Amino acid sequence: MPNDREAAALLSANAVDSLPSGALAEKLSQAASAGRPLRVKLGIDPTAPDIHLGHAVVLRKLREFQDAGHLVVLIIGDYTARVGDPSGRSTLRPMLSESEIEANAATFQQQALKILDSSPERLQVRRNGEWLDMPMVDLLALVRTTTVAQILEREDFAKRWSASEPISMLELLYPLLQGYDSVAIHADIELGGTDQKFNLLLGRDVQRAYGQPEQAIMTMPILVGTDGTRKMSKSLGNHIGVTDEAEDMYGKVLSIPDEAMGEYYRLLLGRELDRELSPREAKRALARELVGWLHSPEEALQAERAFDRVFVQRGVPEQIEELVLEAPGGAVHLPGLMADAFGMSRSEARRLIDQGGVSLDEQALVAGEHDLSVERLDGAVLRVGKRRFRKLRAS
Repeated sequence: MPNDREAAALLSANAVDSLPSGALAEKLSQAASAGRPLRVKLGIDPTAPDIHLGHAVVLRKLREFQDAGHLVVLIIGDYTARVGDPSGRSTLRPMLSESEIEANAATFQQQALKILDSSPERLQVRRNGEWLDMPMVDLLALVRTTTVAQILEREDFAKRWSASEPISMLELLYPLLQGYDSVAIHADIELGGTDQKFNLLLGRDVQRAYGQPEQAIMTMPILVGTDGTRKMSKSLGNHIGVTDEAEDMYGKVLSIPDEAMGEYYRLLLGRELDRELSPREAKRALARELVGWLHSPEEALQAERAFDRVFVQRGVPEQIEELVLEAPGGAVHLPGLMADAFGMSRSEARRLIDQGGVSLDEQALVAGEHDLSVERLDGAVLRVGKRRFRKLRAS
């Protein structure tokens, strides 16, 4: 078995920060001496319903701690979501309704369990509303643990302060609430993205003020999206969801730029890219492994075969969703149909048609073909771009 220093090195692999230096090895030694696992914390605010591969980076690290015998405490921030994490923000986040928070929390927890070990000795799921719904006297005690000057040292606050941009009292309170989460669950170590470093370090100060041992912290890199430049984000449209259909996930992975593959291999598969493979084969292997991990190896092979049939052999999928045409006047306005079927705007649909990106039975439409008869559409396969298909049928 590895000693504490070697175990700490293995657990901190790929991390950007593991602070303070040597703290993780010391925590491992103390836990072993006490005959208990480490309590490893991750706090997530349910501000969106879905998890993408960017979230999977830190969830995979949590799974490594679980596999090493430690306990992960996943905190669903049902109360901190009402405040909104200001990390990386220049404006106050909009407040979500209670029903939105609850719906997002349920979905997030369900999706996180695709990656985490759900056995009770390896995972606790808590909501910080359990302890943050506190009496005023307790909130005042929490606020006394730090100063405005400390909070304004944070980079995004400092920039907004120097630019005379507004900073709400809620945003100033957020890092303290996150720090109190560590007090409530007696965290030994807290994980987060690099944008969370200030909050994680402040958690140590809050624990010290409450007479607890200070947590070690670990920050993980932020995964770039499928565009290869910006961080993965649903709002930017460059994300790969952990619950995406196997075929869609496979195709999105193959769209990643070659220069981003090394990062995906390292952060999601835990190994270096094999430079002896061609970029095409390396990307296909990456897609197979990610789909196999989040779905199954059988679905990964099926997704690869479907991709080859559509994009290599230029065929169409075997299973295509059917779309019933409703056209009382005998003609269909295609941009409107595409907007309803694929969630795009009508102007985007018109642009795709005019640029030759839309076909019927693999024959591209020409510019201006926006209104087509039901007879022409009935029974045809509509293809939009590379991966979107509908089988059309008259009502």
